[in-house]
Amino acid sequence: MGSLSEDRRARVILSSVAEPGDRRIGRLLAEHGAVATVELLSSANFDPALHARCAARLASADPEADLGRVDAVGGRFVIPGDLEWPSQLGDLGDAAPWALWIRGAADLRMSALRSVAVVGARAATSYGTHVASSIAADLALSGWAVVSGGAFGIDAAAHHGALAAGGVTVAVLACGVDVAYPPRHDSLFERIAADGVLVSEVPPGAVPHRTRFLIRNRLIAALTRGIVVVEAALRSGALATAHDAARLNRPVLGVPGPVTSAMSTGVHRELRAGALLVTNAAEVIEAVGELGIDLAPEPYESSTPRDRLDLLSRRVLDAVPTKRGLSVDSIARAAGVAPAEATTALALLELGDFVRFGESGWVLRR
Repeated sequence: MGSLSEDRRARVILSSVAEPGDRRIGRLLAEHGAVATVELLSSANFDPALHARCAARLASADPEADLGRVDAVGGRFVIPGDLEWPSQLGDLGDAAPWALWIRGAADLRMSALRSVAVVGARAATSYGTHVASSIAADLALSGWAVVSGGAFGIDAAAHHGALAAGGVTVAVLACGVDVAYPPRHDSLFERIAADGVLVSEVPPGAVPHRTRFLIRNRLIAALTRGIVVVEAALRSGALATAHDAARLNRPVLGVPGPVTSAMSTGVHRELRAGALLVTNAAEVIEAVGELGIDLAPEPYESSTPRDRLDLLSRRVLDAVPTKRGLSVDSIARAAGVAPAEATTALALLELGDFVRFGESGWVLRR
């Protein structure tokens, strides 16, 4: 067996033995490599506490069975050095994943190159889900992949929005890529696998628990060019993802909500602390895209023919009645201009179909 195969097998074992994000394991990997790290974990003399924590899982580890399970669902096992490995995960340092289990038609590395995380509350409001799906759809239409956590609420809305626009979406899971959690998202995960990517640090069959949800947040932050928090209460897990992004120097963006909504209080606190306010996908892309290239258009209010009138014409037009007509002198007095100026302005306004001259004088056109 070649050294690469031994390294790959050792990383399969590590993914089932140690919890993701374990910095102690990360340091051992950096210093000794995967094969030696597994050997060290197997030795009670090296670190008794670490050995005790991993001994039971080491005894039951079956890398060939794990690889068989991911292969059965059309997935794959990716490690650093593989073509599909996203190099930006190295920004996590000792907390970087040592391997990823992947299921889906899209290439993870290529998808992550231009990707944005869209996250938020599970108990989202209709406002939040509408905004999340709209931003995700527009990001997808602009060629950006949408990354989220596959949960209820904002996560699901972001995934659905990207899929509806025919784009790529990445779901980072706290369970195996063959496990639907929450169970009601079984069909959503199948759709993501068909057009996007399901990603996990734990092997097939692994079930989620609270710690894994918190730990996977750092992966969402590291994979992307920036993170958008659409809705979040003060104690929302989405804010933990935002803080992970900030530590990795990724832009943190927030969508404002109603000041009366508890689901927006966390976002508003982040905005006050320095997060960038965004309201649409164009503003998101400007924040995370290429400097000076991915610029959002300036918001503008659509103009009317009246807006294009000069000041004199507008003053005269404001003095023209809607029903009973007035003479030029009366309109001039009401507008505060000379009769000659009023005459010139009225002639131009008549050409523009703003006014007409009737039996009783000048009146506005309906």
